[in-house]
Amino acid sequence: MQGHYRKAWGADPLDGGGWRFRLWAPDACGVGVELGPRAVAMQRGSDGWWWGVDIDATTGEAYRFAIDGGHYPDPASRQQEGDVHGPSLLVDPRDFAWRHDWRGVPWHDAVVYELHVGTFTDEGTFAAAAQALPRLADLGVTMVELMPVAQFDGARGWGYDGVLPYAPHPAYGTPDDMRAFVDAAHGLGIGVLLDVVYNHLGPSGNYLPAWCKGFMHPDRASPWGEGIAYEERAVRDYFVDNALFWLTEYRLDGLRLDAVHAIDDRSRLHLLDELGQRVRAFDWGRPIHLVTEDDRNLVRYFEPEAPFTATWNDDWHHAVHCLLTGEDESYYASFARDPLADIEMALRDGYVVQGQPREGDPHQRGEPSTQLPRTVFVNFLGNHDQVGNRAQGERLHHLVSDRTAYRVVTALTLLAPFTPMLFMGDEFFTDAPFQFFVDFQGDLADAVRKGRAAEFAQFRSFGGPVPDPTAPETFAASKIGQPERDEQQAHAAFVRDLLALRRAHVVPLLAANALPVAEVTRDGALIEATWRFGSKRLLLRCLLGEGTFAPHPDPLVVIRGDDSAFAFSAAVESE
Repeated sequence: MQGHYRKAWGADPLDGGGWRFRLWAPDACGVGVELGPRAVAMQRGSDGWWWGVDIDATTGEAYRFAIDGGHYPDPASRQQEGDVHGPSLLVDPRDFAWRHDWRGVPWHDAVVYELHVGTFTDEGTFAAAAQALPRLADLGVTMVELMPVAQFDGARGWGYDGVLPYAPHPAYGTPDDMRAFVDAAHGLGIGVLLDVVYNHLGPSGNYLPAWCKGFMHPDRASPWGEGIAYEERAVRDYFVDNALFWLTEYRLDGLRLDAVHAIDDRSRLHLLDELGQRVRAFDWGRPIHLVTEDDRNLVRYFEPEAPFTATWNDDWHHAVHCLLTGEDESYYASFARDPLADIEMALRDGYVVQGQPREGDPHQRGEPSTQLPRTVFVNFLGNHDQVGNRAQGERLHHLVSDRTAYRVVTALTLLAPFTPMLFMGDEFFTDAPFQFFVDFQGDLADAVRKGRAAEFAQFRSFGGPVPDPTAPETFAASKIGQPERDEQQAHAAFVRDLLALRRAHVVPLLAANALPVAEVTRDGALIEATWRFGSKRLLLRCLLGEGTFAPHPDPLVVIRGDDSAFAFSAAVESE
């Protein structure tokens, strides 16, 4: 399935010419479409839907909906003429000429690289990011994960305040620029995931409540604003179609679904389940990967026949972070009690929090995860949340002076039989932080500044004044640059070598068996991990503190330093 997705909402090209317009507006008395000087009346259909056809409409033409005397952008706009408040543009996705016959990346081969288009390059565009892709291919990256690109108000932002989820933000380029980025990635053997946000809509430019009150739920709220009425069929279609739209019209390899625990849907069939089922109902001609972010540590989404592929594993990050930094505030509290024990458990089971009571964590959550494929767990040392939600936006390598210790946990993350993820710039020790930035104005900008400062006042470890999230220099400071210094180039070469080892030795094992038998033991700070894949076994040995260390016989790699208590070795042996 590829090319053009006929979505329930908004404008779509017709096969014989012209365009069809469709909008859910159950409370409206009159709905039309304005295309320049032309006005197209829309007819009321069933269940609150309005529809109309204009056989004279052409690609590139600006349009907007006229609803009870007001004028609004298409909530399913493929492209805006300007900002989120103005007219939309008619975009025919069939006009793009794809160059590569792409067959996808199997998940056992995934090495994920999370990037923000605006700060990945100095230019901050899809075109510039496409030019930088050969560096990632050379590094060993097989899957790029784009932070949200759906259009939000203003020129800069993380992307989680999107209000037009079908339209790539114009600061990054046009829809065809995004398609060209995906096509370029595929030409280098790299898949592309897109981060999508279905748990809320942003605070500026969301016009749905102005004429479609039934879209929002009056008795619910998300952590980021008004709750959404997912039980309404039209609302469900808006989000499920969005997933299918991105996969179809942009030939993406999958989606990362943001904070699914915050999707408050009380339908018999949860939105997440319907989305997964609808995606799996199509023959895409390539593997499609659905990745969740879910702080509930649930397992049912990843069991046999379940539609989801993997989930971000914050537990791994938290345990390693606490071990290396000693931080123990807020959500780090329970992981600071015994991070070595948590690392041991994560290597054995995937999740650390599996429903057991944990000192420092008031919420009993999670489920036993031993039975899940190892590739379900996306492990990382940093991501946009864990870096950007620090007051100063420091990365782990900014906080840890012991470079051997950092190299050891990097090797452990990249060579263990889980799915590794790198956050942009970490692969070469970028000097840039990743700070929180927005481009709001007026009272909303003031509220964001005050809220951000108040949020971090309780953290002694985050220190210093909070950068102004609305200042252009906060955004500029987060651009990662290029590896220039000897130390930066050396770390990039180190990561490249580890990923080459993973590709040669770990990936073939996972291709044959993603659920090896794990044996993990710990003696003080020394952890021994063995995964049995049948005729072969993967062995990792790491010293994560004071103790004695001897590498494996015939190791794939050994990491140790004269002035560090940390050490690592890896080996693959036949049974």
